Amino acid sequence: MLVLAIPILGNAGQETRDAARPVSSLSARIQSLPLDAAHRGSLAEAVKARNYKLAERILLDETERHPQSQPMYTLLGDILFLDGDYLNSAIAMKRADVLYPLDEHGRFTLAMAYITLDKRDWARLELRQLAKSDPRNALYPYWLSRLDYRDMQLTSAVAHAQKAINLNPTFMKAYDNLGLYYDALGKSEDAIQAYKEAVRLNRERRLRSPWPSMNLGTVLLKLGRPDEAEVYLRESLEEDPRFPKAHFQYGLLLEKRGKYAEAIQELQRAAEFDPTYPEPCFVLGRIYRRLGDEKSMQEAFKSFQARSQKEKDKNLR
Repeated sequence: MLVLAIPILGNAGQETRDAARPVSSLSARIQSLPLDAAHRGSLAEAVKARNYKLAERILLDETERHPQSQPMYTLLGDILFLDGDYLNSAIAMKRADVLYPLDEHGRFTLAMAYITLDKRDWARLELRQLAKSDPRNALYPYWLSRLDYRDMQLTSAVAHAQKAINLNPTFMKAYDNLGLYYDALGKSEDAIQAYKEAVRLNRERRLRSPWPSMNLGTVLLKLGRPDEAEVYLRESLEEDPRFPKAHFQYGLLLEKRGKYAEAIQELQRAAEFDPTYPEPCFVLGRIYRRLGDEKSMQEAFKSFQARSQKEKDKNLR
């Protein structure tokens, strides 16, 4: 029996959550499980209502009755993933893989669970296997590039991102991440070109992501091109008015222009929209010190230290 009381390690991003199969697919698969009519109906209703805890309990009981049912374990792994229980999702998928090799989606879900759990070496093994079995799928080199970046293997990250783009020239996120890798390598102009392509695709395909324009604005601001940066930072905020990182970068831009009152507003929004984000508090403290507001400066730096410590503690867990 799976141990469901183990705490989740890490936090899932939207992209890892997107790895889960749609609920409609789960509902269809229930019909093929070795269940009696009553349990099948209860499970189907729980999934339809997105009552994942109930669905998990039903499946856990059924895996004890049918310990050799690989489809039951893969379904359990998918539902646990949807419920945000990535550790037990990985356990269920590995049990399924022992019974019979996982299909492509099951293995990808396992890789996403490993990424969320920060088990990058394990995730890389699964993604390499997927890339070997389906060499024309751009998703696998894309995620390998992200793992390379996390491990600061920047040349390899660039190569994997470029491979993903070659396989899928409309892959906006691959261009966006390629810009990130070039920026880390100090290749600013290459980064700008990659980000611009990501922005273009984001607009044309109406993906409504705030990331590519924010990333482009950030690198332009860093290069001392604030007028160009402002255009893209505003675009990012149009895509998502509550995007903390765009508010932070726009606050930095306003600080550089000496517009401290407006900068404070942007930085306060960044801190408000992401209570775990330390950097806006540090810059707020710097501005308050410049303005001679001792009380506000101390409060901002205190908040910066508290948020930084929480971030450090989280990374150590």
